[in-house]
Amino acid sequence: MLLLLVAIAILNCKKNKATSDCGDKICYQEFVSVRIKFVDDKGAGAEVKDFNVINQRTGERVFANSSISTSTTKGVFIVVDDQNKLDLSEQGDDLKITGTSVDTQQTKSVILKVSGGKCACHVVKISGPDQVAFN
Repeated sequence: MLLLLVAIAILNCKKNKATSDCGDKICYQEFVSVRIKFVDDKGAGAEVKDFNVINQRTGERVFANSSISTSTTKGVFIVVDDQNKLDLSEQGDDLKITGTSVDTQQTKSVILKVSGGKCACHVVKISGPDQVAFN
């Protein structure tokens, strides 16, 4: 009887074992975000209005989902974070970041390429500038 219970338990473990298309992956439990900094003509953080991010692949506006989506550093914005990774492709999506200087009313846009996806541990910035300078 005991042997029968052990055999059933082993079969159930194998039958209920989760399969993954992602293979064996070890992810660190850090929380990653991609940021952009807007600066004035002197290199200091610039106050920005109308900040937005558009995923060029989907045409949809992107919002950083974390509760830390605003920075305490002037001119620094979180573009995406790990909570957005399922909204991004594994190959990387072009994200158009736009902001308008409060002081000069100048609007600037840049493209960051950021990857994510179902199998990604974290969002990863592939290319694009770290800062945007207003004239």
